[in-house]
Amino acid sequence: MSTGVPTAPTPWRRIAAMVVKEFLQLRRDRVTLATMIAVPVVQLALYGYAIDTNPKYLPTAVLLQETSDVGRSVVAALQNTKYFKVTRQVDDVAALDRLLASGDIMFAVEIPAGFERDLRRGDHPALLVAADATDPVAVASAFSALHDVVQTALQNDNAIPEAVEAAFEIREHRRYNPAGTTQLNIVPGLLGTILTMTMLIFTGLSLTREAERGTMESLLAMPIAPYEIMLGKILPYVLVGFAQATLVLGAAVVLFGVPVAGSVALLAVLTILFITTNLSIGYTFSTFAKSQLQSCQMVMMFFLPNILLSGFMFPFAGMPRWAQWISETFPLTHYLRIVRAIMLKGSTLADLQVEACWLAILMLAAMAIAVTRFRRTLD
Repeated sequence: MSTGVPTAPTPWRRIAAMVVKEFLQLRRDRVTLATMIAVPVVQLALYGYAIDTNPKYLPTAVLLQETSDVGRSVVAALQNTKYFKVTRQVDDVAALDRLLASGDIMFAVEIPAGFERDLRRGDHPALLVAADATDPVAVASAFSALHDVVQTALQNDNAIPEAVEAAFEIREHRRYNPAGTTQLNIVPGLLGTILTMTMLIFTGLSLTREAERGTMESLLAMPIAPYEIMLGKILPYVLVGFAQATLVLGAAVVLFGVPVAGSVALLAVLTILFITTNLSIGYTFSTFAKSQLQSCQMVMMFFLPNILLSGFMFPFAGMPRWAQWISETFPLTHYLRIVRAIMLKGSTLADLQVEACWLAILMLAAMAIAVTRFRRTLD
């Protein structure tokens, strides 16, 4: 006989109700849903096609000190191989040095005057090859394939008999990192990686933190413009980021023996520009996010491709052209070139003006989006 008292739901029914509630809440949280479903699929396809630890078609400049059939055969062989892509032919050694210092090329091949004559005489002439070894992994495979490429070209041109294996020599010059020390490549990159992560988080949580603490109303009641709020939140962290950079740079020099061949003042100025760019991007994420969790998810979605596609973990030159275009939109890509060029090559602002302009453009674009988004939030 029923007593009219409702039966309490079982634990499994209560758990099922909580599961349904969480799915409904997840469906409303589009950022989290995209992070769980769409982003892994996109990243798998992107990184699976983009990352190659054996880079091909490395930009190469050639200096022909003589006009001969052998010289043209060597250039044609370089162009036909998978490892080298001849993008420049220069007239003097100084031009090769400038191209290497600016990062426009990774290999410089010099065919000296009298190379064909000495080759046919059996005098064992030398082919001079310089490489930008700031990324030793990127140039290792190309160097190992170079001798066979030239050997085959000269045999096909009948410049040397097929039975002769030592008719010439290749003098390799691995510039900026002769010993191929990994720390000289990784440690400067860590400076940019650490700054990227921390700066994005600092400002990525700025507005959402104000909203969750209930202090946004007081902030909006103040007679202050959106761009003033943005600059007020960014500038303190510029000093924090610069202190971080100084600490990491000091550890790189003292603990790992990384040289600073270029101007410390130039490195400091461009580091501040990089820090401000990342802070601006983090602040932009904060204007889109509705909670600190969403902001952290956006930061991680932006941070991961920075790490994988910027040239920090894998050779930038090994990526296909479309992936390199995507990578150019990441501040870390340009800062890695800057910090490695200044510390290892001693490059000047003239060599790095393109990278500096990219950072400035990305910073201004992020600031413009952030201010626009903040005004819409106010409306």
